[in-house]
Amino acid sequence: MSDPDSTRRALAGGRRKHESQGFASAGAPGTPADQAGVTAAGMGKTTFAHRSSVIGWSLLIAGCGAGAGSTLIPAAPPPPIVSVAVPPPAPPRPKSAPRALQQRVTQLIRSFPGKAGAAIQAVDEDWIVQEGGSLYLPQQSVSKLWVAMTVLAQRDAGRLKLDDPLLVTRDDLTLFHQPVASLVTGDGYRTTVGGLLTRALTQSDNTANDRLLSYVGGPAAVRRFLADKHIAGIRFGPGERLLQSGTAGVTWNQSMALGRGFEAARARLDPEVRRAALQRYIDNPPDGAQPAAIVEALARLARGELLSETSTRVLLETMANSHTGRARLKAATPAGWTLAHKTGTGQELGSRNAGFNDIGILTAPDGRRYAIAVQIGDTTAPMRVRQVLIQQVAAALTGAQPRAGGADESE
Repeated sequence: MSDPDSTRRALAGGRRKHESQGFASAGAPGTPADQAGVTAAGMGKTTFAHRSSVIGWSLLIAGCGAGAGSTLIPAAPPPPIVSVAVPPPAPPRPKSAPRALQQRVTQLIRSFPGKAGAAIQAVDEDWIVQEGGSLYLPQQSVSKLWVAMTVLAQRDAGRLKLDDPLLVTRDDLTLFHQPVASLVTGDGYRTTVGGLLTRALTQSDNTANDRLLSYVGGPAAVRRFLADKHIAGIRFGPGERLLQSGTAGVTWNQSMALGRGFEAARARLDPEVRRAALQRYIDNPPDGAQPAAIVEALARLARGELLSETSTRVLLETMANSHTGRARLKAATPAGWTLAHKTGTGQELGSRNAGFNDIGILTAPDGRRYAIAVQIGDTTAPMRVRQVLIQQVAAALTGAQPRAGGADESE
């Protein structure tokens, strides 16, 4: 090859001459402005191309010279890539329970003359207040809620429909509060699954509830539903007839379902037998549930985690139309708030009561929802005092002024 330095000098001289001619043409006198611009642009492109050619030849020559002992200057190394781990954003801190609400609920439960528990949980926020919330307290007719959920879960699974026909016969009759019994003739009473569901929840009809219970598969089906949905802290008893007869110390016979047969049989028992049976029930209620567990289940229901959207709406709307418990949670539900609830009332022996409850979902005017459960498991306090406790716990949340009491209903 030729001498690299000579070649570079020759190329550089030609470049200078070419550039000088190019710029002179661009500024030649008599050339219109637009023509001069075009010429300059064209010359600029030519100059750029020529420079690229020169650079290319220079690199080629340098490469050739490398074989003759020349040393190439290595390219600068790329800047190092520094990777800094960015931690994920911290989850939002759960809101703490209102301190004043917790203090008020604690004061109310601790000052009540008997065994009681209460819990309030914000459905859409992560807080709960409770006092006695882990006690297993008698549910009584609150347990109808779990039967209703089991019915609706089977509806969601396509195993039944609310308009499926059902026949209620005299063999289905139970005891205590059963308004449907008056409709049952020798041929029975023809109704539907949905009709019995409404009666069980809005009237707390024991026969309607137990007929549904048998239709879905008995107590085992309800317990299976609770287990499948991971609902802990809630027991389900053997059904109204066996639960109530066991609480009284009576051996059940279906003839007791007619008229006031059960009450007559219970009255014939030795008082000591009745006291012992009632004490066994209070100590270990087969239908016992923790107030904190109930509000957790209610909150999950409201969020749509237990049933389909349609079944959830059916259940809550039916509970909102309940006729029972006018002097319980309802009495502390002010204008603008709504309540979907279920009551429960246990047997009494003398002045002693074993089960006086109200549980439900309260919705504030701004849409915030709260699950609430107030349960009284054992007390000799009169009904009016029990009603006031339930009202006052709810009023601590709603700010309502509890209404004057009065006679409550059987449920």
